[in-house]
Amino acid sequence: MQGCLRHRSLGCRSFGSWRSRTRSARRTVVVAVASILLAVSTGVAQPAEAADLLFRRPTPAPVLDPFRLPDGKYGAGNRGIEYDTGELDRIVAAARGTVVFAGPVARSLFVTVDHGDGLESSYGFVGHILVREGQEVADGDLVALSDGPFHFSVRLHGEYVDPEPLFGSRRVVVRLVPHPVQGRWF
Repeated sequence: MQGCLRHRSLGCRSFGSWRSRTRSARRTVVVAVASILLAVSTGVAQPAEAADLLFRRPTPAPVLDPFRLPDGKYGAGNRGIEYDTGELDRIVAAARGTVVFAGPVARSLFVTVDHGDGLESSYGFVGHILVREGQEVADGDLVALSDGPFHFSVRLHGEYVDPEPLFGSRRVVVRLVPHPVQGRWF
């Protein structure tokens, strides 16, 4: 009972209930810190479902021209990544999704894959399309063959974003620092 009197400001009725609230609060803080670290480490704001997507590079070819956001709506820049692919090089799906467009645009062939939650990837200026609209693809599935340099872009809710931060794996390392509570280390 005396332990409870010391913590009356916390509204506890017994020392045990105060201890369980402290543990619960610690767990909440750990989860919040881990969530913040995950958001900061990825460097890209992503929708909840798309956050678990890891993109792979659609080709091993070297980059000819990286993503450069234009100065304005019609300014010079590159809204994707230009790859130095040769004739008939393989182009694979960067992540799982559904093909929503596969066909010509102004005499060039394009494939667009919807990954959900407003995230879409496009594969442009390809030589041969190997998928059809409505087809489900997994990351690494063959979607097209190149006919020279090809363009890869990603849009989030219709806005072009840099695909580079989406490539590879995300790993978060969380280190908890012990701290004293009531003279005990947790």
